[in-house]
Parts: sequence; C-alpha cells; structure tokens
Amino acid sequence: MRFVLDASAALALLHDEPGAGHVGARLHDAGISAVNLIEVGSKLVDGGVDLENARRAVALLRVETVDFDLGLAETAIALRARTRPFGLSLADRACLALAIRENAIALTADRAWAKLDVGCRIELIR
Repeated sequence: MRFVLDASAALALLHDEPGAGHVGARLHDAGISAVNLIEVGSKLVDGGVDLENARRAVALLRVETVDFDLGLAETAIALRARTRPFGLSLADRACLALAIRENAIALTADRAWAKLDVGCRIELIR
C-alpha cells in the first residue's frame, strides 16, 4: 500500500469531482482505514443516498480496508496536539495514522493538510 485515502479523496472519486482522476490513478496501490470508510458511507447517507446504495458505492472503491487497531489509535491520539490547530477530525487522524504506519502517502482534498508535518507525505488531489 503506497497510498492511504482520506474520506475526501474517496468521495471525490465516487462523485466524479475534481481530483477524481488523481485518486483513480492510485487506487491499484491504495488502502483506507475502516474509520474513513465509515465516514464515506456516512457522508453518502447524509447526502440522501439510501443505505443499500451507500454500501454499493463504498464497495466500488475496491481498496484494502484496514481495521483500526490499538496501534493506530495510539498514533491518532499522539497526532491530536499537532493537528488540532488545523481542525482535523478523529477520522482525519485515523487516515494519517495509517499512512504513518504504512510509510504511505495520504491522499486528501483538504488543503489544510498541506501545512502539516506529521511523519508522512501528504498529497492534495486538487
């Protein structure tokens, strides 16, 4: 796994938004935290997609889903102080924690991440 998807990157792909091609070109070597997969499904449902279609959309990502374990939780906790000034959520930190552990590149549409120095590379999709 060379890339870890943030929910914003996955949603850009699913909605064919700007940056979708950037994400699509990296899917073959990408993964996503189960926490971020929850966020993707939740955003779809919040946007009016029924549960069954949200499940289908999430399945279309076809990337490795990584369980959120104690090691990732500890890393996400450790990231809190450094990311709080930038408004990152728990799910954002879950993505970063996985990217750090896998020595991977975090893919996101969130421009605030460009200012982060957290121990992994961050690639903006747009």
